[in-house]
Amino acid sequence: MTRLTRLCRAMGVGLAVVAATLSMTQVAHAALAPPTLPPGTENIAAPTGQVFLVGHAKGVQKYTCDGAKWVLPSVPQADLVDDAGKLIVTHFGGPTWQATADDSAVKGTVQQRALSPAAGPTIDWLLLSTAPADGSPTTGLLVGTKFIQRVETQGGTAPPAAACKPQTLNKVHEVPYKADYYFYK
Repeated sequence: MTRLTRLCRAMGVGLAVVAATLSMTQVAHAALAPPTLPPGTENIAAPTGQVFLVGHAKGVQKYTCDGAKWVLPSVPQADLVDDAGKLIVTHFGGPTWQATADDSAVKGTVQQRALSPAAGPTIDWLLLSTAPADGSPTTGLLVGTKFIQRVETQGGTAPPAAACKPQTLNKVHEVPYKADYYFYK
């Protein structure tokens, strides 16, 4: 085998490896699809950006009795997992989302609400704008997040007002909920 033949074969193998790597990189960085918003929920569509992360949440909404009604002092507690069931983000008061891999975190502000189309009592669907959480690293999974959507909610609504009375003043009631969260950059 001549030196030129070996060089051509080596270059051919190298080009094949590069082509395969680039094709896998394109698949790995393909944008995720945003949720399908049914009629009546279009107002929570993200105005810009692409979905880069989807988390399926399971947790609780914490309500406190003020003596007359149950109020939500913005204290959710939930774990968000990916499609494989791996924990990727924790969600807690603020409201704040923190990546488990690198502690990057964002704090959300509600921009729009939509009534959940699900049957039964369930919390609203939301569009939130975000800002870096205090003390969050400047690099990481959630850095650059612009919007978060909460959709496909189940449960999480406040207990009946009648259950809030002077005897339960300042008592906290945790209501289980599930939701999907879409993160946009």
